[in-house]
Amino acid sequence: MALTLAMLAGMMLPWAPPAHATDVDTAIVFAVDVSASIDPSTAALQRDGHAAAISSPEVVATIARSRSGCIAVTYVEWSSQGQMRLVVPWTSVCGGADAQAVASGIRNKGDRGYGCHTYCATSISFAIDLGVLLLESFPGHAARKIIDISANGTNNDGVPVEESRLRAIANGCTINAIALPEVLRGIPRDLTRYFADNVIGGPNAFVMPLSTPRDYALALRRKMVREISRSLSSEKMLAQR
Repeated sequence: MALTLAMLAGMMLPWAPPAHATDVDTAIVFAVDVSASIDPSTAALQRDGHAAAISSPEVVATIARSRSGCIAVTYVEWSSQGQMRLVVPWTSVCGGADAQAVASGIRNKGDRGYGCHTYCATSISFAIDLGVLLLESFPGHAARKIIDISANGTNNDGVPVEESRLRAIANGCTINAIALPEVLRGIPRDLTRYFADNVIGGPNAFVMPLSTPRDYALALRRKMVREISRSLSSEKMLAQR
Protein backbone atom coordinates (compact mmCIF):
# COMPACT_ATOMS: atom_id res chain seq x y z
CA MET A 1 0.00 0.00 0.00
CA ALA A 2 1.50 3.33 -1.07
CA LEU A 3 0.24 5.37 1.88
CA THR A 4 1.08 5.07 5.55
CA LEU A 5 -0.64 6.60 8.56
CA ALA A 6 2.31 8.97 9.00
CA MET A 7 2.04 10.17 5.39
CA LEU A 8 -1.71 10.54 5.77
CA ALA A 9 -1.33 12.60 8.94
CA GLY A 10 1.04 14.92 7.09
CA MET A 11 -1.38 15.38 4.21
CA MET A 12 -4.28 16.04 6.56
CA LEU A 13 -2.68 18.87 8.52
CA PRO A 14 -4.06 20.88 10.19
CA TRP A 15 -5.83 17.98 11.88
CA ALA A 16 -6.29 16.66 15.38
CA PRO A 17 -8.21 13.62 16.60
CA PRO A 18 -11.31 14.10 18.73
CA ALA A 19 -10.65 14.88 22.38
CA HIS A 20 -12.17 11.58 23.44
CA ALA A 21 -12.78 8.27 21.70
CA THR A 22 -16.37 7.24 21.16
CA ASP A 23 -17.73 3.77 20.50
CA VAL A 24 -20.25 3.93 17.66
CA ASP A 25 -22.34 1.53 15.65
CA THR A 26 -21.15 2.81 12.27
CA ALA A 27 -18.15 4.84 11.13
CA ILE A 28 -18.50 6.36 7.65
CA VAL A 29 -15.88 7.97 5.43
CA PHE A 30 -17.48 10.31 2.89
CA ALA A 31 -14.91 10.22 0.06
CA VAL A 32 -15.91 12.87 -2.48
CA ASP A 33 -14.48 13.33 -5.99
CA VAL A 34 -13.09 16.81 -6.83
CA SER A 35 -11.12 15.79 -9.94
CA ALA A 36 -11.00 17.75 -13.21
CA SER A 37 -14.33 16.31 -14.37
CA ILE A 38 -16.14 17.90 -11.41
CA ASP A 39 -17.43 21.31 -12.51
CA PRO A 40 -18.63 24.00 -10.07
CA SER A 41 -22.26 22.89 -10.14
CA THR A 42 -21.33 19.24 -9.50
CA ALA A 43 -18.98 20.24 -6.68
CA ALA A 44 -21.78 22.23 -5.04
CA LEU A 45 -24.22 19.37 -5.64
CA GLN A 46 -22.00 16.92 -3.76
CA ARG A 47 -21.20 19.31 -0.93
CA ASP A 48 -24.77 20.47 -0.37
CA GLY A 49 -26.14 16.94 -0.85
CA HIS A 50 -23.96 15.49 1.89
CA ALA A 51 -24.76 18.36 4.24
CA ALA A 52 -28.49 17.96 3.65
CA ALA A 53 -28.38 14.17 4.05
CA ILE A 54 -26.45 14.00 7.34
CA SER A 55 -28.69 16.64 8.94
CA SER A 56 -32.00 15.30 7.62
CA PRO A 57 -34.66 14.24 10.16
CA GLU A 58 -34.74 10.73 8.65
CA VAL A 59 -31.02 10.16 9.16
CA VAL A 60 -30.97 11.70 12.64
CA ALA A 61 -33.92 9.50 13.67
CA THR A 62 -32.20 6.38 12.30
CA ILE A 63 -29.05 7.20 14.28
CA ALA A 64 -31.14 7.63 17.44
CA ARG A 65 -32.53 4.11 17.05
CA SER A 66 -29.07 2.50 16.98
CA ARG A 67 -27.64 0.71 20.01
CA SER A 68 -25.31 3.53 21.01
CA GLY A 69 -27.35 6.33 19.46
CA CYS A 70 -24.21 7.54 17.69
CA ILE A 71 -22.34 7.19 14.43
CA ALA A 72 -19.02 8.78 13.40
CA VAL A 73 -18.32 10.51 10.09
CA THR A 74 -15.44 12.16 8.29
CA TYR A 75 -15.54 14.02 4.96
CA VAL A 76 -12.57 14.01 2.60
CA GLU A 77 -12.09 15.31 -0.94
CA TRP A 78 -9.82 13.50 -3.41
CA SER A 79 -8.75 13.48 -7.03
CA SER A 80 -5.56 11.90 -8.40
CA GLN A 81 -3.14 9.67 -6.49
CA GLY A 82 -1.94 11.51 -3.38
CA GLN A 83 -4.26 14.51 -3.86
CA MET A 84 -6.66 14.92 -0.95
CA ARG A 85 -8.03 17.42 1.55
CA LEU A 86 -9.68 16.59 4.85
CA VAL A 87 -12.75 18.80 5.23
CA VAL A 88 -14.38 17.37 8.38
CA PRO A 89 -12.26 15.19 10.71
CA TRP A 90 -13.75 12.28 12.63
CA THR A 91 -16.83 13.61 14.38
CA SER A 92 -19.37 11.74 16.49
CA VAL A 93 -22.97 12.37 15.48
CA CYS A 94 -25.30 11.60 18.38
CA GLY A 95 -28.18 13.93 17.62
CA GLY A 96 -29.46 16.83 15.58
CA ALA A 97 -26.98 19.39 16.91
CA ASP A 98 -24.00 17.19 15.99
CA ALA A 99 -25.47 16.56 12.55
CA GLN A 100 -25.98 20.28 11.93
CA ALA A 101 -22.38 20.97 12.98
CA VAL A 102 -21.09 18.43 10.45
CA ALA A 103 -23.36 19.88 7.76
CA SER A 104 -22.01 23.37 8.46
CA GLY A 105 -18.44 22.10 8.25
CA ILE A 106 -19.08 20.50 4.86
CA ARG A 107 -20.80 23.58 3.46
CA ASN A 108 -18.27 26.08 4.80
CA LYS A 109 -15.01 24.21 4.32
CA GLY A 110 -15.67 22.14 1.19
CA ASP A 111 -13.49 22.85 -1.86
CA ARG A 112 -14.54 25.99 -3.71
CA GLY A 113 -11.52 25.89 -6.02
CA TYR A 114 -13.33 23.12 -7.93
CA GLY A 115 -10.56 20.66 -8.57
CA CYS A 116 -6.90 20.35 -7.70
CA HIS A 117 -4.28 22.79 -8.89
CA THR A 118 -1.87 20.25 -10.38
CA TYR A 119 -2.69 16.84 -11.89
CA CYS A 120 -6.42 16.18 -11.66
CA ALA A 121 -7.13 12.60 -12.67
CA THR A 122 -9.65 10.30 -10.95
CA SER A 123 -8.05 7.76 -8.62
CA ILE A 124 -10.86 5.81 -7.01
CA SER A 125 -8.24 3.33 -5.83
CA PHE A 126 -6.54 6.13 -3.89
CA ALA A 127 -9.91 7.17 -2.42
CA ILE A 128 -10.50 3.62 -1.18
CA ASP A 129 -6.99 3.29 0.27
CA LEU A 130 -7.45 6.68 1.93
CA GLY A 131 -10.76 5.52 3.37
CA VAL A 132 -9.10 2.45 4.89
CA LEU A 133 -6.42 4.57 6.53
CA LEU A 134 -8.96 7.03 7.88
CA LEU A 135 -10.95 4.17 9.39
CA GLU A 136 -7.75 2.78 10.92
CA SER A 137 -7.14 6.21 12.48
CA PHE A 138 -10.61 6.36 14.05
CA PRO A 139 -9.89 6.70 17.79
CA GLY A 140 -12.92 4.76 19.02
CA HIS A 141 -14.50 1.43 18.13
CA ALA A 142 -16.95 1.03 15.25
CA ALA A 143 -19.00 -2.11 14.81
CA ARG A 144 -19.35 -1.34 11.10
CA LYS A 145 -16.82 0.50 8.87
CA ILE A 146 -18.02 2.07 5.64
CA ILE A 147 -16.27 3.93 2.81
CA ASP A 148 -18.76 5.97 0.76
CA ILE A 149 -17.44 6.84 -2.70
CA SER A 150 -19.07 9.69 -4.64
CA ALA A 151 -17.65 10.17 -8.14
CA ASN A 152 -18.49 10.83 -11.77
CA GLY A 153 -15.70 8.89 -13.48
CA THR A 154 -13.86 5.61 -13.71
CA ASN A 155 -10.50 4.86 -12.10
CA ASN A 156 -7.81 6.31 -14.39
CA ASP A 157 -4.92 6.95 -12.03
CA GLY A 158 -2.98 5.05 -9.35
CA VAL A 159 -3.17 1.30 -8.80
CA PRO A 160 -6.02 -0.81 -10.24
CA VAL A 161 -9.19 -0.19 -8.26
CA GLU A 162 -9.73 -3.94 -7.78
CA GLU A 163 -6.52 -4.15 -5.71
CA SER A 164 -7.68 -1.39 -3.37
CA ARG A 165 -11.12 -2.93 -3.08
CA LEU A 166 -9.65 -6.26 -1.98
CA ARG A 167 -7.45 -4.52 0.62
CA ALA A 168 -10.44 -2.67 2.03
CA ILE A 169 -12.52 -5.83 2.29
CA ALA A 170 -9.61 -7.63 3.98
CA ASN A 171 -9.55 -4.80 6.54
CA GLY A 172 -13.22 -5.34 7.38
CA CYS A 173 -14.55 -2.36 5.44
CA THR A 174 -17.64 -2.08 3.26
CA ILE A 175 -17.39 0.13 0.17
CA ASN A 176 -20.64 1.69 -1.03
CA ALA A 177 -21.03 4.18 -3.86
CA ILE A 178 -23.18 6.74 -5.57
CA ALA A 179 -22.28 7.37 -9.21
CA LEU A 180 -22.92 10.73 -10.80
CA PRO A 181 -23.31 10.54 -14.59
CA GLU A 182 -20.04 10.70 -16.52
CA VAL A 183 -20.21 13.10 -19.48
CA LEU A 184 -18.04 12.15 -22.46
CA ARG A 185 -18.12 14.45 -25.49
CA GLY A 186 -21.38 15.88 -24.25
CA ILE A 187 -23.07 12.49 -23.78
CA PRO A 188 -23.89 11.34 -20.20
CA ARG A 189 -23.00 7.76 -19.30
CA ASP A 190 -24.45 5.86 -16.35
CA LEU A 191 -21.62 4.45 -14.21
CA THR A 192 -23.79 2.35 -11.91
CA ARG A 193 -22.71 -0.93 -13.52
CA TYR A 194 -19.04 0.06 -13.44
CA PHE A 195 -19.26 0.86 -9.73
CA ALA A 196 -21.13 -2.37 -9.03
CA ASP A 197 -18.58 -4.49 -10.90
CA ASN A 198 -15.35 -2.76 -9.89
CA VAL A 199 -15.69 -0.53 -6.83
CA ILE A 200 -18.14 -1.69 -4.16
CA GLY A 201 -17.41 -4.61 -1.88
CA GLY A 202 -17.73 -6.03 1.61
CA PRO A 203 -20.80 -7.00 3.65
CA ASN A 204 -24.08 -5.66 2.21
CA ALA A 205 -22.27 -3.39 -0.27
CA PHE A 206 -24.44 -1.51 -2.75
CA VAL A 207 -24.53 1.25 -5.36
CA MET A 208 -27.26 3.81 -4.78
CA PRO A 209 -29.01 4.51 -8.10
CA LEU A 210 -29.38 8.11 -9.20
CA SER A 211 -32.15 8.98 -11.66
CA THR A 212 -31.00 12.57 -12.22
CA PRO A 213 -28.45 14.84 -10.52
CA ARG A 214 -31.41 16.70 -8.97
CA ASP A 215 -32.11 13.58 -6.90
CA TYR A 216 -28.59 13.47 -5.44
CA ALA A 217 -29.48 14.72 -1.94
CA LEU A 218 -32.49 12.40 -1.75
CA ALA A 219 -30.39 9.44 -2.90
CA LEU A 220 -27.72 10.22 -0.31
CA ARG A 221 -30.32 10.42 2.44
CA ARG A 222 -31.76 7.05 1.48
CA LYS A 223 -28.24 5.67 1.24
CA MET A 224 -27.34 6.74 4.78
CA VAL A 225 -30.59 5.42 6.23
CA ARG A 226 -29.94 2.10 4.50
CA GLU A 227 -26.36 1.91 5.76
CA ILE A 228 -27.26 2.71 9.36
CA SER A 229 -30.33 0.47 9.23
CA ARG A 230 -28.14 -2.43 8.09
CA SER A 231 -26.25 -2.02 11.34
CA LEU A 232 -29.53 -1.99 13.27
CA SER A 233 -30.69 -5.17 11.52
CA SER A 234 -27.43 -6.90 12.39
CA GLU A 235 -27.85 -5.96 16.04
CA LYS A 236 -31.40 -7.37 16.11
CA MET A 237 -30.24 -10.64 14.57
CA LEU A 238 -27.48 -11.00 17.14
CA ALA A 239 -29.89 -10.22 19.98
CA GLN A 240 -32.23 -12.98 18.82
CA ARG A 241 -29.54 -15.66 18.82
